[in-house]
Amino acid sequence: MKLRCVTDGTACAVQMAAGDGWVNSDRVLRSLSPALPDADIALWSRDLVALLAAPDEARARLAKAAADLAPDPDDGRAVALPFAPRSFRDFMLYERHAIDAARGFVRRFMPGIWPVVRAYEARLGPPFPLLKPHRLWYRQPIYYMGNHLAFAGDGETITIPSYTKALDYELELGFVLARPLLNATPAEAEAAIGGFVIVNDFSARDVQHAEMRSGFGPQKAKHFRNGLSSVVVSADEILPRWRALKGFVRINGRLVAEPSSAGPRWSLGEALAHVSRSERLYPGELFATGTLPGGSGIETGHLLAAGDVIEIGIDGIGTLRNRIIEQDSGNAS
Repeated sequence: MKLRCVTDGTACAVQMAAGDGWVNSDRVLRSLSPALPDADIALWSRDLVALLAAPDEARARLAKAAADLAPDPDDGRAVALPFAPRSFRDFMLYERHAIDAARGFVRRFMPGIWPVVRAYEARLGPPFPLLKPHRLWYRQPIYYMGNHLAFAGDGETITIPSYTKALDYELELGFVLARPLLNATPAEAEAAIGGFVIVNDFSARDVQHAEMRSGFGPQKAKHFRNGLSSVVVSADEILPRWRALKGFVRINGRLVAEPSSAGPRWSLGEALAHVSRSERLYPGELFATGTLPGGSGIETGHLLAAGDVIEIGIDGIGTLRNRIIEQDSGNAS
């Protein structure tokens, strides 16, 4: 089931994919027989996360009913963020990304060390030992807390922060909780995932390099802006195959990478179970896998500049497109 939110500027109206278009969820809900309670119709037609938490039987009936309806005509309402994240935690599940990104950091920001790394890997093969993640990464899922108030939607502009000359993109698989968790098992944690989105974790790489060396994690390097797709796909469609998703990165229409979600260190259930240990999690909290291998410019040498249009996508979910602008352009995001 694919969902999105449209708004007239005051409230969200949830829509469901129907053929080549979209149908208002309240219309779908009211088409069911026997009819659902008015309270459920009112809630599920305006709260996308609540709809994802509906009983499996109800969601299955909804998906079938939507498929049988003709799409609604475009009424001019704007497509909005599908939900307002209650928090944002970003994991780093992929060793290959961690190593390749570290190699990219050395190549760009440590020119004196780069020849040593290059010579070592040419002679003995990659990776250079110091490029591997910290030993804690191999013992437990690691993540940072991002800025859940700084998400841009599909089609919005992204302003280059005044303090960076190395703006990067990161293609990530995002997932939102539909049910609360506390001290969950991996199976319980996976069952609480409501749906999947595309996340672009924009990063100021030159600032990140200095902040990470402080030992206190990313700050201004990450908190200025992130991207979130307008479409959410229910967990039943993505979770069984989340390790086999194909993605792409295009800059100004040119394909620069085709990442895959294969090869994570931890399952999503293991990652969420770790976070929920003695910590209560709530519906609407957003998580991301971390960058899919090859899904960032620091890995491939394609950082962003003013005027660029960055488009990322994951098969089965959709795309996320943003234009990069200078801070003083007069229409900063």
